[in-house]
Amino acid sequence: MWVVGAAVVVIAAVVLVMRGRIRSSIAEAAPQDSQIVTAFVGDLSANATASGRVVAQQEAALALSSSGQVTAVYVQPGDVAQVGDPLVQLDTAVLERAVASAEQDLAIQEANLASLLAPANAADVAAAEASLANAQASLNRVLAGPTDEEITSAEANVRAAEADVASAAARLNSALPSGNDEAIQAAQIELQLAQQTATSAAEQHSTILVTEPSRFLSESRLADMEESARAAALQANADLAAAQESLDELLNGNPNSIGTAQAGVAAAAAQRDAVQGQLDLLLEPATDAEIAAAQSVVAQAQANLDRLQRGAADWQITQAEVQVEQARIGLQRAQQDLTNSTLVAPFDGLVTAVHVSEGELASGVLVEMVDSASLEVVLDVDEVDIGEIALGQPAEITFEAWPNEAMASEVIAIAPQATQESGSALVTYEVSLSLGESDLPVRVGMTANATLVTAVRKNVLLVPNGAISTDRDSNKITVFRVTTDAQGAETVEEVEVTIGLRDEQYTQVTGGLNEGDQVTIGYTPPTQFGSGSGPFQRPEGDRGPFGG
Repeated sequence: MWVVGAAVVVIAAVVLVMRGRIRSSIAEAAPQDSQIVTAFVGDLSANATASGRVVAQQEAALALSSSGQVTAVYVQPGDVAQVGDPLVQLDTAVLERAVASAEQDLAIQEANLASLLAPANAADVAAAEASLANAQASLNRVLAGPTDEEITSAEANVRAAEADVASAAARLNSALPSGNDEAIQAAQIELQLAQQTATSAAEQHSTILVTEPSRFLSESRLADMEESARAAALQANADLAAAQESLDELLNGNPNSIGTAQAGVAAAAAQRDAVQGQLDLLLEPATDAEIAAAQSVVAQAQANLDRLQRGAADWQITQAEVQVEQARIGLQRAQQDLTNSTLVAPFDGLVTAVHVSEGELASGVLVEMVDSASLEVVLDVDEVDIGEIALGQPAEITFEAWPNEAMASEVIAIAPQATQESGSALVTYEVSLSLGESDLPVRVGMTANATLVTAVRKNVLLVPNGAISTDRDSNKITVFRVTTDAQGAETVEEVEVTIGLRDEQYTQVTGGLNEGDQVTIGYTPPTQFGSGSGPFQRPEGDRGPFGG
C-alpha cells in the first residue's frame, strides 16, 4: 500500500509539472492559423422570426334580410366601393305596394283616433236624439199594442187586396175561350175558303213563272203579271193565317192574355196574403223577444247619444292609440323592408367576391368585402418565444411574392389565448403586425415573413460570436486574449468572461474584457491531457433567443 501510494503521488506530480509546462507554452505561443479581432463598443439587438398571412381587420360577408328576385348587380370582384354605395338590388314592386298599404292603414287609424278625440257637433247630437225618440216610440207601440186607427187601416188594406184578387180573376176569365159552336163552324168555313184562295193564288203565280215570252206576252208584261200574282199569293197567305188565328182563339183563347191574367191573379193573391199577415201580426200581442229587441234599440240609441255628449271613453281612446301605433310600426317595417331590398357597402373597401347574378333569387351571402386600408399581418408565434414579444416592438416584414422587398412594421396586438391545431402538440399565439403604406399590391391571404426585434443594447462591449468558448463541464465562458509585449511578441491567454445579449454576429461581453482588447477567432490551443471537454476545447456555440 505504501508503494502504491508513493506511485500515485509521483504520477500526480508529473502531471502537474507537464500541465504547467503546456500552459506556459500556450502563453508564449503566437497564434498561427487564427484570426485576431478587437473588442469594440456598439449596439446590439436580438431578433425573432415567424411566418404568417395578410388579413383584413375589417371584412364583411354581406346578405339581405329579405328575399326576392335580383334585378341589378352593381359590382364585380375587384371593384372599389364607398360606404353606402349600392351593391345588389332586389325587385321592389311588392315592397312598394306594401308601403302604400301600410300608409293607408296608418291614415285610417289616425282618422279614427281623431274622430274619437273630436267633440260632437250639434247636428250629430240632434240626429242621435231623434234616433232615440224614434226607438222609444217604437218601444211604446210594442208595449201598448196597435191603435184603433192602425187596425182599421190594416183591415182596409186587406179588403182592398181581396178586391184586387177578384178583379184579376175576372180578367183571367175574359181571356179564356168563349166561342159557341156556330161561331166555331163559321170560323172553320172562313179558314177553308182562305186555304182555297191561297192555293189558287200560289198556282197562278207558279204558272206565270214558267210561262215563256211570246208575241202576245212580252217579257215586261210577264214581269208585271208575276209581281201581281206574287202579291196576291202573299195576301192570300196572310188571310189564311188570320183565319187560323181566329179559329184558334175561339177554340183555345188568346195565350198571351191568359198568361198575363194568370200572373195578375197570383200577384194580387200574394199581396192579399201579405196584408192579411200584417193584420194578423198587428192583432197579436207583442212577444217577449219583440219587447227585448225594441228595448235594445232604445238602449243603443241612448248609448250613442251619451257617447256624443260626454266624448269617447278612455279605453276607446287607448285602443285607438294602440291601433295607430301598430299601424305606424307596420309602416316602419314595410319601409325598412323596402330599404333592405338594396344591399349597400358598410364601409369603404374592395369587393372580393360576388355570389349572385341578375334574375336569381337572393339567398345567403351575396357579396364579400374587405377594407384594404385595414390590412395587417397575423403571425403564429411559438409559445416559447411569445414571452419576448410586446406591443410596439419594431418588426420588418417581407412577402413570399417579393422576398427582396422589406417593409417596416410594429406589433399592434397579441392574442390573449393560444391556438393549437388538432392532433398537434405545437402551441402558438397570434401576433398582429401593422401594415403601412406601400407601393406593393399586397392582397389578403398572402404569406408574410417577419423579423421582430426582441431586445436592444446600446453602447455595449461586443466581440464576434466565434471568439466565445464555452466549457459546459465547468460552466465557464472564456476567450483567448492576445497581448503584444514591447518587443512585438504576441502571446495568447485564456480569459474567463461574462456575456449578455447576442445576435447572429456579435456577443455582448459584460465582464472580463475591455474595449480595445484583442481576441482570437478559430484559435486551437496545443494538445493537452484528456480530450473532449477541457478548457481549451473549441466551443460548440450557443444559440441565442429564437435561434439568433
